[in-house]
Amino acid sequence: MTAVYTWDVFSTLDGYGSFVEGADWGGYWSKQGPELLAHRAAIFETGQRMVYGATTFREMAQIMAGDDPNALDEWNVRTMRSPATVISSTLTGTLGWPDATVVSGDAVEIVTRLKQESDVPLRSQASLKLNWALMAAGLVDRLQITIFPVVSGRTGTSPVLGGAGDFDLELLESRTFDNRSLQLTYRPTPHQVSGTRAMAFSTRLPPDSGR
Repeated sequence: MTAVYTWDVFSTLDGYGSFVEGADWGGYWSKQGPELLAHRAAIFETGQRMVYGATTFREMAQIMAGDDPNALDEWNVRTMRSPATVISSTLTGTLGWPDATVVSGDAVEIVTRLKQESDVPLRSQASLKLNWALMAAGLVDRLQITIFPVVSGRTGTSPVLGGAGDFDLELLESRTFDNRSLQLTYRPTPHQVSGTRAMAFSTRLPPDSGR
């Protein structure tokens, strides 16, 4: 049996995962509450292996190294204590992460092997480009997206699903925290377009659509 792979990502209502420098949102877009933080801590009570792309790993390592450990939320502390696989062709070290391994190579091949060999579930936070590729390859078993009650159309960056392709989603679980934040857990399946529908769609495209 292969290990379950969960892509865990935070988002605004309009789909952004971050915001421009200088925006005054703050962490969690300033919408965290005790229920959400307790739930996040509980997620990391059991053993699991983290999987990161290079950019997210650098950001996480910087956060962990720069803050007073007593100021970090408990789930952040537990995340850093978890074993981690970092898929990168540019990193040469683990940036002080206690139990991290940097692996270079094809992400799909690496995660396929991890799913076959790991005796604990796999979880990836953010790492957008990495997880878009893994979703396209059918390797993401759970898409767990936590939606915070803000719209950041002016300051939002990093659309969390902006490069993910087309997917059908089966809702597995829906939870609300602090009467404001919503966690949705889906099973993603690459959307298949039948030949007839694909042909009909292509005939409706404007003449210059492929330019």
